[in-house]
Amino acid sequence: MKGNVVAALVLIVVGTLFLLNNLGFTNLSLGRLISTWWPAILVIVGLGLLFSRK
Repeated sequence: MKGNVVAALVLIVVGTLFLLNNLGFTNLSLGRLISTWWPAILVIVGLGLLFSRK
């Protein structure tokens, strides 16, 4: 259940960033952002999987 909530929140945040970028409110380069932070994303996903085991 916790994993579903985290996944839902991640999708909401990513969707909001895409929407704000498309509407012109932000000037984010999402490709550059992901290419910079992909190792941290892998670590966070791994920690989530590790701590979600029961």
